[in-house]
Amino acid sequence: MKIGLNILLGAAILLLVYMCFRSIMGNVEFDHECDLRGAAIQARLIDIRKAQIEYKNQYGVHAANFEELGKFLNEAKLPFVIKDGMLTDEQLEKGMTEQEAVKRGLIRRDTLWVLAKDTLFRPGYNVDSMAIVPVRGINAHFQMDTATIPSSSGYTVKVFECGVKYDVYLRDMDTQLLINLKDKMLKMGKFDGLRVGSVTEINNNAGNWE
Repeated sequence: MKIGLNILLGAAILLLVYMCFRSIMGNVEFDHECDLRGAAIQARLIDIRKAQIEYKNQYGVHAANFEELGKFLNEAKLPFVIKDGMLTDEQLEKGMTEQEAVKRGLIRRDTLWVLAKDTLFRPGYNVDSMAIVPVRGINAHFQMDTATIPSSSGYTVKVFECGVKYDVYLRDMDTQLLINLKDKMLKMGKFDGLRVGSVTEINNNAGNWE
């Protein structure tokens, strides 16, 4: 009888150890996958931010959607300055400016007009993929919005935000761990996902992970 109880107790302990191990490993795997997916999403959001900033520089407003942003990247041209030669220390000490050196033919500055996507990104950049959340097996798109909000100094500021929620890009992962992550962010008053910019506050287009 005593031997049987000891066996049962030993089995229960082993089961408890196994369950604890699986729980710990489950959290580790969840966090690791979150980091991998998050890194890819952050890189894509940084690209979107770069494109939106340049779009606003050109037109005074942000692109309302990815169609407008993609058209800008594929069709608009931005100036690209080719520099040949630099001012020497002696020329700088004499107060010579670049403009003066160019006029004298001492250095050369040529301006080329290059497609926005080639100016802002690497050659061959796929503009059509910009709106897509870059997670394998997750068929989803980023959500983007724009707004005009008042600043503390009384001026109005044009803002945009673009992001994706945990429910979207982590939807195929452990349900309880996903619920716990969302609950943690909401209790801290933070966005339950990844995004750049905001349409409710002026944050200089920052990413919520920065």
